[in-house]
Amino acid sequence: MPKLAAPLTETQIRALEPRATRYCVADGNGLVIEIMTTGTKVWRFRYSLNGKRQPLVTIGDYRMISLRVARAKAQKYAEMVASGVSPVATARRDRGAESKAEVLREGAELYLATEMAGKSAEYQRTTRRALEKDVLPAIGAKPIKAVTDDDIRAICDQIKSRGSPKMALHTRNAVKRLYEYLIARQLATTNPAELIPARFIATPDSRTRVLDPDEIGATLRAIYASNIRRPLKLALHLLVLTMVRKSDLVEAAWSEFNLDAARWTIPAERMNKDRKHVVHLSHQAVALLRELQDTKTSRNFVFPSVRGDDRPIAKSTLNQAVKSLGLDVEHFVLHDFRRTAATHLREMGQSVNVIENALAHTVKDAPDGGNHAEHTAERRQTLQLWADFVDAQIGSNRQGVKG
Repeated sequence: MPKLAAPLTETQIRALEPRATRYCVADGNGLVIEIMTTGTKVWRFRYSLNGKRQPLVTIGDYRMISLRVARAKAQKYAEMVASGVSPVATARRDRGAESKAEVLREGAELYLATEMAGKSAEYQRTTRRALEKDVLPAIGAKPIKAVTDDDIRAICDQIKSRGSPKMALHTRNAVKRLYEYLIARQLATTNPAELIPARFIATPDSRTRVLDPDEIGATLRAIYASNIRRPLKLALHLLVLTMVRKSDLVEAAWSEFNLDAARWTIPAERMNKDRKHVVHLSHQAVALLRELQDTKTSRNFVFPSVRGDDRPIAKSTLNQAVKSLGLDVEHFVLHDFRRTAATHLREMGQSVNVIENALAHTVKDAPDGGNHAEHTAERRQTLQLWADFVDAQIGSNRQGVKG
């Protein structure tokens, strides 16, 4: 029985180097990638028809076609061969439909159609908006390799002049990721956005810092990949999901929770206010709390001190845990999680009153008692939407999150 080819990864393909003679590496199901002596990489389809080995069918240039798309085409051609039909003419038509990405707009369209296909709908939307609103109208017609850091800086300065420094930074990051993709596809040699330090675009502080979707995912993945205690990992995750202040979370008592009803009621005395604060827990938050409940070492506190006395962890504990991670996230403090959640929820079109309520801010036109059930449902829906968004940023690489 012939040995089956191990499926390739994008990382492996990018690492393939040219040799004195061209060579092929198999992905499986007839799909191979041929590395030319010039370094160009071309997808081919290998097959036999009527018992005879046929010449390789060209699928297309790796710079234009992602691994996912190449596999889909190979599957289509394999089905044709199985029915006794040669795929040569179909492959020729497919190649004729391709266009070479030479200007930035074409490169961006390729990036959005391939690399972004597996991302969440919200992530795709924010990336597309950043590129289409400011970048492509300004430099979309420029050759990919002709775009400079001055071009990107001018775009960011224009966005900042509208009073949106955070959006300027988000746009710079979107261009940086786009060029990382283009470089991997050998369509670019340098990354103009990488030449502009983030601190020169915006200098976020504890009053203005908002994590972009990539930073949310990177932060949580780093937390779960670290060697800090499991309860602290869950505490940091809950801090993101619940939108509460750090002090409200670390001093949380089990008596405040009704996990069956997915509700956390923080008493007025702990809020330093004249009324209690109700947090409507998402499915993800309930799951984290149930894990903590199953392994609890304190009858009273959700996050007890490890010293053995029945009191909660110190307010500085979570700060110290984050500092130990050495996160590659600039100008970030834990309080930024609240602002981050509020900002992204506003961008998703959620009610300002509901967001302010989740933050335990005073809402002038708070709903009357007659609309209580309706507004409770809306608040629960908003917190669930936020938890789902956070899950999407963590992505498919969730090693350690569950265990």
